[in-house]
Amino acid sequence: QVQLVESGGGLVQAGGSLSLSCAASGSSFSSGVMGWYRQAPGKQRELVATINSGGRATYADSVKVRFTISRDNAKNTVYLQMNSLKPEDTAVYYCNAVLLFPTREFWGQGTQVTVSS
Repeated sequence: QVQLVESGGGLVQAGGSLSLSCAASGSSFSSGVMGWYRQAPGKQRELVATINSGGRATYADSVKVRFTISRDNAKNTVYLQMNSLKPEDTAVYYCNAVLLFPTREFWGQGTQVTVSS
């Protein structure tokens, strides 16, 4: 069975930093796209960042400069470094992985990030 397990969430004051990790098991994702989404209370799930197999990253406008996504293919793990956190970053953060041909999408269980003002 394929599993994605997030870790690193918690409570932090505005302006602080957190680092999230997502460890995948059950399949290799070295050739796929991995990313992070988040969902705040009362809002729809939104894309935070993605990274392809070659290390090219994309970011939502709201987190550009402040967040950095990276991956370690040997460890089958994707990371999200979050700096200069704002209260509006408060959400459950979900790890996502996609494989193609056929398309397969996997999700982690989520980790809570709370930023206090």
